[in-house]
Amino acid sequence: MLSGRQRTYGERAPDDAHVIRERGGDGTGAGTGLEVRHRPGGWKLAIMVGKGVRRPGGTHDVEEVLDELYATPPSDFVSLREQRAAAARTDGRPQDARRIHAARRPTLAAWAANLLLRARGQESRRFLELGRALREAYGNLDAEGIKELSEQRRSIVSALSRQAAELAGEAGHRLSDAARQDVEATLRAVLADQDAADRWAAGRLENALTPPADFPAGAGTTTGEPAGAVAAPRPSKSSQPSARSRAKDELAERRRRRQEQEDEARRAAESAGRRLGELRAAHADAEGELRHAQDRQDQARRQQAEAEQRLSRAEQDLRHAQEDLRRAERERRAADERRRAAADAVARAEQEARDAERKLRRLTGQTSGPA
Repeated sequence: MLSGRQRTYGERAPDDAHVIRERGGDGTGAGTGLEVRHRPGGWKLAIMVGKGVRRPGGTHDVEEVLDELYATPPSDFVSLREQRAAAARTDGRPQDARRIHAARRPTLAAWAANLLLRARGQESRRFLELGRALREAYGNLDAEGIKELSEQRRSIVSALSRQAAELAGEAGHRLSDAARQDVEATLRAVLADQDAADRWAAGRLENALTPPADFPAGAGTTTGEPAGAVAAPRPSKSSQPSARSRAKDELAERRRRRQEQEDEARRAAESAGRRLGELRAAHADAEGELRHAQDRQDQARRQQAEAEQRLSRAEQDLRHAQEDLRRAERERRAADERRRAAADAVARAEQEARDAERKLRRLTGQTSGPA
């Protein structure tokens, strides 16, 4: 469960209202949570901000690092990701390092959508609320609700996409027309699809989102009929349709087929654009990983060269020491020979001294005898 401060927006709902909760974090209490309570006549939207628990030895919680990454402009994403992953490995958190390294660089449009969510929190929450209400109205075939909410949709999507472009420009990254269209498509997808809304609310989009084909992108119909519904044929005054009626039907059919072809071509172009963005992001990631690997290789080569130099110096020192040892051994043997020669000389001198003393005693004894 999330801990920390809780802020409530909107009207208070009854206790038996329907509750939808969105939670972020990894079980440590970090991150944010979104809670929406609804029933006819009441809304309650609550944002829980968790303080989180830092892991021992780590400078960042992994969820905080991921939030930091997806708030970073795409041009700086890879370098920051490698720094944070290396820090996690250094801190002894290999699992966190793998999660961080697995993060993929967002496209410019996806980053702008993430930036909009973070920088325009109140507007984003209202937008999520609008999408939920619009999906509910379509699910219930509520004609009045569809009409009312659809009138707001186009202007809100346009306004929010413009704000996203302004925020990106202030951050030093101007959005192209194609990128702005991707932001608008993402916002329409958020309105149309719950899964898309959940992904955007997490703030970590990697690619632009695509709205479902059966959810209209225009301002909506006045009849409240869902998109794709076929009008029931009205009885004609004549059992045989007139030539004018047939011509109108054929023209309408051609227009319908042409519209389907245009929609299909548009979806194919959008898909190709997204695929191109994904490939460019993957290419940038691969380049970043290559540079990182080259840096590690260069460092390993420097360490090898230093080790070889130390080994060469050690071998040279060993040779000098061996020469000193041999010289000392020769000097020891020479000294030992001199010692033995000196000992022999001393022994001979002592023997000569004893012989001389005996000779002296004999001579002295002869001299002191009778005359």
